[in-house]
Amino acid sequence: MAKISAKQVKELREMTGAGMMDCKKALTQTDGDMDAAVEYLRENGLAKAAKKASRIAAEGIVKTVVSEDGKKAAIVEVNSETDFVAKNAEFQAYVAEVADQALTTSAADIDAFLAEPSQAEEGKTVKEALDGKIAIIGENLKIRRFAQAERADGFVASYIHAGGKIGVLVTVESDVVNDDIKEMAKNIAMQVAALNPKYTDRSEVSADYIAHEEEVLKAQIENDPKEAAKPEKVKAGMIKGRINKQLKEVCLMDQVYVKAEDGKQAVNKYVAQVAKAAGAKVAIKGFVRYECGEGIEKKQEDFAAEVAAQMK
Repeated sequence: MAKISAKQVKELREMTGAGMMDCKKALTQTDGDMDAAVEYLRENGLAKAAKKASRIAAEGIVKTVVSEDGKKAAIVEVNSETDFVAKNAEFQAYVAEVADQALTTSAADIDAFLAEPSQAEEGKTVKEALDGKIAIIGENLKIRRFAQAERADGFVASYIHAGGKIGVLVTVESDVVNDDIKEMAKNIAMQVAALNPKYTDRSEVSADYIAHEEEVLKAQIENDPKEAAKPEKVKAGMIKGRINKQLKEVCLMDQVYVKAEDGKQAVNKYVAQVAKAAGAKVAIKGFVRYECGEGIEKKQEDFAAEVAAQMK
């Protein structure tokens, strides 16, 4: 049997767009014959899946899964080309399988995750199972990202918004876990989904971030003739006040709680209120928020132009 080189695998991958492990397997099966390996990939539907991989997959869903004891959870985003497929029962069942895999994986990144054995389909890797699903559904699908959250001295709360458009995990440290505490945690997860904070609290905000924002605000003041004429002490106070206002918007615990009856109560005050009523020590330790398709440039379809092109 011929020895397969990394150069051969790279060449086949560039020719077909198929995955690295698929290319290596194809070359091994065909004793290094490049043309036969291409045919092998085509016959097994892998080249077909690779062809679809050039299409933009910006739809899809976010899915969360929580362990039975509530102490560990995972979140995944799996993309499809169309919202129609995202609502398909087979696709949603597949995403649930991916989420279950993400809950127990030890993979550090998406490449390692795709290379590990699939729990749902014996004898296949996660990538091979994905390629098979692409062939069945007929659209490019992509496991874009995953994350785990764990809290031994508390629990993890999850929330899915709009059928999977946004997913959130919130880690909660608590010496009491009852229905009121769980409801509070779900409300916090809904807060994260709605207001999209960048940090849990001010302890996560870096000094570099503060310094950068101070420089931006200072420049804004100096570029305004009326503000630039004010005393340095006043300008320093203005910068401090505006930084504080920004932090109240980007830090979860400083945000105004969306369900606050008075419209003023901060999230940290709401958490403290529920904790006191339950006789518990509670702290929100972190969160993960995925919004489906965020950061992906979606293809703008011109239906009229498409019809005109087909008519020609």
